[in-house]
Amino acid sequence: MRFKSIRYADIEQYPTYFKLSQNIKEDFFGSSPAPFVGRYGYPNINVGLLAPPETKDAWLHDAPRYWAANNFPINTIADLRMSLINSRSKSHIKQQPKITQLAQEIGLASRPVDIEIHLKKKPSIKPLTDYIVTPMGPSAQIRSARITENAKIHTKVQKVHDDTDLKANNALQYLYKNNFDENMLTRILSVGSIGIGKNRKLVPTRWSITAVDDTIGKELIEKIKEHQEYEYSAYFGNFSGNYFLILCLSDIWSYELFEMYMPKTGMNKSVDLKYTTDHELYDGRKTYAENTAGGYYASRLPILESLSAQKRQASVLVLRFITDEYTIPLGVWVVREAVRKAMSNKPLTFASKELLLQYAQRFIKHRFNFEVTSILNKSQLLKQKKEQRKLKDFG
Repeated sequence: MRFKSIRYADIEQYPTYFKLSQNIKEDFFGSSPAPFVGRYGYPNINVGLLAPPETKDAWLHDAPRYWAANNFPINTIADLRMSLINSRSKSHIKQQPKITQLAQEIGLASRPVDIEIHLKKKPSIKPLTDYIVTPMGPSAQIRSARITENAKIHTKVQKVHDDTDLKANNALQYLYKNNFDENMLTRILSVGSIGIGKNRKLVPTRWSITAVDDTIGKELIEKIKEHQEYEYSAYFGNFSGNYFLILCLSDIWSYELFEMYMPKTGMNKSVDLKYTTDHELYDGRKTYAENTAGGYYASRLPILESLSAQKRQASVLVLRFITDEYTIPLGVWVVREAVRKAMSNKPLTFASKELLLQYAQRFIKHRFNFEVTSILNKSQLLKQKKEQRKLKDFG
């Protein structure tokens, strides 16, 4: 699935990026809010320092939770991200050249770190096409770079970094329980700054995003399995043209995601609706969710957070509708925050599964002019619920 590239003629829609494109230089002082670790050529990969060529409000260029909480428009977010220059150099995942050391310091820091960058040539502009990783702007190979201030590192982050006997999963859980968000956890994991000492290595940013969502999610799943079953409920919400109808069935934990690409959109140029789907039953998945990829884990996490807070478990069927409002790929964080918004809304409750599904069919027809019955008929979760009878059914 591909979005159209942003043409040079269109960039006046993005004032920060337009200013950068007019004054792009090989040498600059900036403030880096995040590193970026590529995946191509693994294990010899590009390590990048993302920075706008200025220091004012650099944190705002890497703040998904803030963007969502304040309902930033798509173009504003794209403008912020496209204004980040990716100053990069090759590194082996297990080695520590200077670029990796700089990336680690930036990745561990609580706020953007001031840096001085010298590039081999002026950065080149690339199209925005990745729908998992948050976009970034021009990139170029580093000639030299140095941090010009002492990075501020939170004591709890420093603690897990210094503990070379602590497994990476345990470090992530510890930081998550201490209110560090997924964006921060992804940065720390990707630069190889946690885990057993001899096992530490760089992790491509794209992989670390999903690893964080999956690691935190699995821990929550084990906890919610101890709780009572939820009532039949439906949640609905959206962000940046991504709409989610979340159906909670009164049953033990299971989860299924349908991602539906509405016709004539950036991710579906055809006149027919297209979809992908993955699921897990009570015992979980044994393999990566290849079809829905990072969206599977990003959608699951906030649902688990909500169920955990309510001390309930449920079988959860998630229907994602990607509309023509979603004009630019912003990354899988959009999924996570859209589901958070949905789960924060007051749900509708129903007396039975039949009433819940009837509501879903009517609502989707009214909201998206789409007959969802064919999708529901393909649901492995609903199929399993139909075939598996409980003891209480015989009472």
